[in-house]
Amino acid sequence: MLVQDVLTTVPTSTDEATALFDAAPAVEPDFMFGTWEGSELPTAHPMDGLLEARGWWGKQFIDEENVHPLLFPKDGGTALWALNPVLAFGGLGLATKVPAVRNLSLVQPISALRPALRTKSAKARLRTTRYRGVDSATMIYDNLPINDVFRRIDEDTVIGAMDYRGGRRPYFFVLRRNNSLPVN
Repeated sequence: MLVQDVLTTVPTSTDEATALFDAAPAVEPDFMFGTWEGSELPTAHPMDGLLEARGWWGKQFIDEENVHPLLFPKDGGTALWALNPVLAFGGLGLATKVPAVRNLSLVQPISALRPALRTKSAKARLRTTRYRGVDSATMIYDNLPINDVFRRIDEDTVIGAMDYRGGRRPYFFVLRRNNSLPVN
């Protein structure tokens, strides 16, 4: 999915993405239940390209206690698998500071290492938190200082702002509801 497929006007800066995010209404946690296909929203953020280069597909929200924050395609894209986010974001500092690491395609190595990287258990929770003065659904990673806050674009699309310790500005992405692929 490309962000242009779901947004009529695509922000290109942090200020534009923040304005879109702030104008969007809050969502309740149960609105997020289901499987969502993701797309990065490039704003010249240090993380731009990081998830795409690794083959990230999206997220799955089973209920408030069980969230898979990082889904990747398998079997030629006919199914999805959940990656342990500690293994993906453990080197977040290095990946955001060294462009060659950030943009390095790791799709095939990640796919090959699936048995070691995958998780069957949920690695995040869903809660309502206050961010930028608004209470909205937030995915809270279990073992990382990262929160993804969501606002509604339409009934099947949300904009997410990743807020993480040490980040000077949010990293933005878009999720579109897509329950067509099994997660296993």
